[in-house]
Amino acid sequence: MKPSLRPGLERRERVVVDAGRVIEFLGRDGRVYSTPSMVNDVEYACFRLLAEHLEPGESSVGVHVAVDHVAATPIGAEVEIMTRIAFVQDRGVQFEAEVRDGEEVVGRGRHRRVVVAVERYVERVQAKAQRLRRET
Repeated sequence: MKPSLRPGLERRERVVVDAGRVIEFLGRDGRVYSTPSMVNDVEYACFRLLAEHLEPGESSVGVHVAVDHVAATPIGAEVEIMTRIAFVQDRGVQFEAEVRDGEEVVGRGRHRRVVVAVERYVERVQAKAQRLRRET
């Protein structure tokens, strides 16, 4: 991790709520931003903020998400995802996030990521995959 990684860093991203980000089970007129899509958008916004402060060969993985989805956003609307690093402890980074559409807050929560050495992480994943193949 670079010395620039510190609490208080922020990032803002905008996303259009397109057909791939909505629920369909309330009918055509009830298509709104889905909770899983909001969680995915928040996680990737946090990932991109953290990536700016990592060394070559480092990346991060998500280990915890706690999000409240508090209002509906219709298909076609734009949301702004605001992420902020709340604290850094060892290899762990805690984020706070807020998602707003043009009218109100639609979601807020916390996300935690852990910085990993990519090569070692991939080696561990591949070793586990081999063990699991042997078991079946």
